Amino acid sequence: MSRTNFSIGGNVLKAFIREFKEFAVRGNVVDLAVGVIIGGAFGKIVTSIVNDIIMPPIGLLLGGVNFGELIIPLKNGNHIHTLSEAKETGAPVIAIGQFINTMLDFVIVAFCIFLLVKGINWLKREEKETPKPEKTTKECPYCLSEIPIAATRCSHCTSVLDAQPEHG
Repeated sequence: MSRTNFSIGGNVLKAFIREFKEFAVRGNVVDLAVGVIIGGAFGKIVTSIVNDIIMPPIGLLLGGVNFGELIIPLKNGNHIHTLSEAKETGAPVIAIGQFINTMLDFVIVAFCIFLLVKGINWLKREEKETPKPEKTTKECPYCLSEIPIAATRCSHCTSVLDAQPEHG
């Protein structure tokens, strides 16, 4: 009896694995996975640009402030001036510098995505605007075969066509 249960379970497991493989190799799932991985890497690049390139000159212009360490202490009397000190002592603070960095990350990523979507829309518009090639064939009204547009007689059914060719 246990053998029958195992073989039924085995078939269910095989069907489950087969269904999962079909799902996993579908184009949309693979594209989504690649997008998430590339998006994560892009996010790290943007974070580095904000923290290591954009914020230091801004902090220097504002009197040597390190935005990553900028805090608002929540207790009066705390002599804590940086986020590092607050973490060491466990003091409650609002990490306003971290928030500013995160907001800049978001704005830069959103702007890049906007440019990407705008570029894709531009390419789609270009694709739609390409003129369709001029027709060089027409349909015979008698046998419905494709024949040259200038033909006066159908090459398939030999019917004489009513329309006379236009000579420029």
